[in-house]
Amino acid sequence: MEHTTRGHLTRRALLGTTVSGLIVSGCSSLSSGPAAPKPVDPQVVLLRSLIAAKEQMIQLYQRGALSEDVPAAALAPFQERHAAHLAAFRKLLPPDATAAPSPAVTPSPAPTSAVSVKKLRDAERKAAAGRPAQMAQASPALSQLLASVGACEAVHVMALGGLRG
Repeated sequence: MEHTTRGHLTRRALLGTTVSGLIVSGCSSLSSGPAAPKPVDPQVVLLRSLIAAKEQMIQLYQRGALSEDVPAAALAPFQERHAAHLAAFRKLLPPDATAAPSPAVTPSPAPTSAVSVKKLRDAERKAAAGRPAQMAQASPALSQLLASVGACEAVHVMALGGLRG
C-alpha cells in the first residue's frame, strides 16, 4: 500500500496520522486544572441542618432547666429524647461528611438565661410543624426517622402543656 505519491503524503496517510494523534491526546492524563469540588449531597445538607437544630433544642432545654417554673428533673426526659434524636441524625451522616452546621444556622447563646415552658412548647411545635417539608426532600430512611421525630415533638408539646410554668 503506497502512502506517498512522488514525495507527497496521500490523504489516507494524513488522515491516519491525524486520527492516531487525536486518540493518543485523548488518552493523556493531563488536565486543564484542579478537579472541580464534588457537589455537596442534599441529604448531607439536610442532616447538618437537622443536627444543628437538635443541638439548639438541647441547649434550649438546658436553659429551661435553669427556670424556677418547673423542676429540672421534669425536663430531663425531654432532653434525653432529643439527645437520642441527635445521635440518630449523626449516625446517618456519611463518614466523610462533617457534622458542621450549615452556614444559614446561627448558634444560640450560651445557656445562661432561663427559658420558660411556654418557649419550649413553642420550639417543639415549630420543629414538629417543619418535619413534613423536610420529609419531602429526604431519603426514605431519613423520612421515616423524621416522621418519628416529628411525632415525638408533637407529643412533647402536649406533655409540656401538663407541666406548670
